[in-house]
Amino acid sequence: MKTLKFGGTSLETAKKFLQVSSIIINSSKKTKVSVVLSAPAKITNYLIVAINDSIQQKKNHKKNIDTIKKYFLNLLLNICKIQLNFQKKIIDFIDIQSNKLKNILKSINILKQCPENIQATIMCIGEKFSIKIMHQLLISKQYHVTTLNPRKIFLSTNESYLNATIDLHESKKRIEKIKIPEKNIILMPGFIAGNYTNELVLLGRNGSDYSAAALAVCMNAKICEIWTDVDGMYTSDPNIVTNAQLLKNLSYKEAMELAFFGATVIHPRTLFPLKKYNIPCLIKNTCNPAQKGTLITQNLKENKKKEIKGITFLNNLSILNISTLNNVHILNYCSRIFSCMSLKNINILFSIYSSSQNKISICIEKNEIKKSLIQLEKTFFLEIKNNILKPIKILNNLCAITIVGEHLKNNYTSIFKKIFKVLKNTNNKIVSTVCNPSNISISLILYNQYISEFLKVLHENIIHKKKIINVFLLGIGGVGTNLIHKIFNQTKTLNDIGIKINLVVTTNSKKYLIHKQNTNFENWKIHFKNQKKNFCLDKILKIPKKENLINPVLIDCTASQKIADQYINIIKNGFHIITANKKSNSSSSSQYKKIRSNALKYNKKFFYETHVGAGLPVIQNLQNLLRTGDKLISFQGILSGSMSFIFGKLDKGMSLSKATEEAKILGFTEPDPRDDLSGIDIARKLLILARETGYQLELSDIKIEKILPDNFEKIKDIKLVMSRLKELDASFNLRFQKAKKRKKVLRFVGTIKNTGECNVKIIAVSQKNPLYNIKNGENILIFHTKYYHPIPLILRGYGAGNNVTASGIFSDLLRTIS
Repeated sequence: MKTLKFGGTSLETAKKFLQVSSIIINSSKKTKVSVVLSAPAKITNYLIVAINDSIQQKKNHKKNIDTIKKYFLNLLLNICKIQLNFQKKIIDFIDIQSNKLKNILKSINILKQCPENIQATIMCIGEKFSIKIMHQLLISKQYHVTTLNPRKIFLSTNESYLNATIDLHESKKRIEKIKIPEKNIILMPGFIAGNYTNELVLLGRNGSDYSAAALAVCMNAKICEIWTDVDGMYTSDPNIVTNAQLLKNLSYKEAMELAFFGATVIHPRTLFPLKKYNIPCLIKNTCNPAQKGTLITQNLKENKKKEIKGITFLNNLSILNISTLNNVHILNYCSRIFSCMSLKNINILFSIYSSSQNKISICIEKNEIKKSLIQLEKTFFLEIKNNILKPIKILNNLCAITIVGEHLKNNYTSIFKKIFKVLKNTNNKIVSTVCNPSNISISLILYNQYISEFLKVLHENIIHKKKIINVFLLGIGGVGTNLIHKIFNQTKTLNDIGIKINLVVTTNSKKYLIHKQNTNFENWKIHFKNQKKNFCLDKILKIPKKENLINPVLIDCTASQKIADQYINIIKNGFHIITANKKSNSSSSSQYKKIRSNALKYNKKFFYETHVGAGLPVIQNLQNLLRTGDKLISFQGILSGSMSFIFGKLDKGMSLSKATEEAKILGFTEPDPRDDLSGIDIARKLLILARETGYQLELSDIKIEKILPDNFEKIKDIKLVMSRLKELDASFNLRFQKAKKRKKVLRFVGTIKNTGECNVKIIAVSQKNPLYNIKNGENILIFHTKYYHPIPLILRGYGAGNNVTASGIFSDLLRTIS
């Protein structure tokens, strides 16, 4: 037997009603089911408004009933578009109930009051409508249904008409007497019970959940499923804390504590009967039934890890401070304080005793403050009059943040350290701290101001603790080695700001090393040299799942087309990608799009800031401009640090061969300098920029002015290439001399026109041109855009070298946790 409960948000539309019916049917195929339904969302609120409007004799009180009737008729009509042949019975039922309700409200309107028993009768009509519709819907699908009347099953143990408590023992006896066919689906409206005189009573706030828990107990259910509009319980409110995590498992104690202190997914009252009879509770999402949800059971093995399960909050609270004079001990008045609050059903969330101030503070919801103050002043009238008790003081605009975890009491010291660190960073002040009697939660009472910011930071520090990045580095040449140095060098600085970077794997083209915890910059090269594992990307990609690593980031510092072709596979294996390998973004446009669509699909970061300008902030700034509506008009730039260096040396009369040799020694060129001299490296960068701005181009569309003769492409030995560059020295020198006579210099420039035409060519520029002074490895990028026109946006700085490229990659790496 399984009990399922569906809340109001699960039943608010015809589509959702049909979805619920499918869930019920699918469950019934596996086991016997009993189902509890709430009123559709907002219906109960409409009924309460109708009651209040009638009491106040407002003219529009009848319109509320017409609104409800219209709602259900439209709901029925939309269901019938899909599922026909059962509407007449329901229409008759809606008409009868609506007319009955109008007559009751008419009487209320005349009397100007509404007794609680009448309120109860009115407020549960939405649940009855839900059951009637679902009953007929299931029958129309050829399923047998038994509808239970909770008024005859659930016996209330108190005299309240609006907040009854169920006698589970007696209710269990009653339901055992009912003979229900084995194959029948059991339906029951939530929120409703009956008292000893068989009058209808209600079960208070979240009464339908409570009904489901009671029915699960009475039916000896193996599990109680609460279906709602969220995937389950989270480590915090996901509407505020965007990186809150879904909790797969909770103990009853933890769930009740989270619920009592603000988690609205379930009410603690629901969990009491389930805990008593050891029935697991599963919270599921009606709109996402495939999600496993949150399972609430007895103490869990996972809780041995002493982890914090969640941080929740209650807003709009007030504190009443009650203190004594004349050395009379405040504890003498405790029982009377709690008794007088209980008489008016005022819920005391916290009570705080201060021996030094001889004071008791009681924390309640703000809307209870007037009623509480009247009750306390009435109860302690003589004590206040005779100056035994001081006048009661009120603190308003408070909230309570509660940290919950089964083993919290073992970690008080470390938790409070983190709390006070967060307080310092958020400039907030705690009014009081409460170690709750359950020993599994700490509550912080503070002012409402900055509550969202405080909750986010507290969650980050206590739940996430540290932001962890696990690095898999492919390529340990000049850039890769420089990056490793920066990672190790920044360990302490990053640790201080809550970031931990783990260097997990380093590779070259032949082998790979899995790093141990004691790896540092001094010994990693030795470890790598002694490593014998042959490079295998497939094995490397399996490491995160095997080792349970979170946030794996693959950094590609190779120039390998084979690695670039694997990016989609890498993303599918759960990796973010940071790449200095321009071949990934300059391959076919279809591959370019697939990488991005897969990164979006799998929610992975794909960063490549160093593709253009090495460490210059080009790509991110350009993306930000385009996202805000800017549009490229034209672009001109020196995009190669190596060619900037080489052409700068040619300005001074140095030969092409000598300038290229110096650039290679300094690490400005690609491993094969022909990538620079051929213009293909600039073409790749230009293609990346053009694609970023929306042009659909291939690398073959870029027009390149050749520096090297065609026969250079066939040379396999790079040393021979460097030697044969001397053949070009004379022609290049002559070309530079001609430009010099015209008071110009030559620059290797990439351009993008507004038509999308892209060119890489040598041009002569005068001193008025911003390109004139660019040399020594600098890049310059000149963007004429809709926002930056006629004065362009200019980015200028070193665009080559291992150090600045590694810095750009490191910057992208830190962006993966933003």
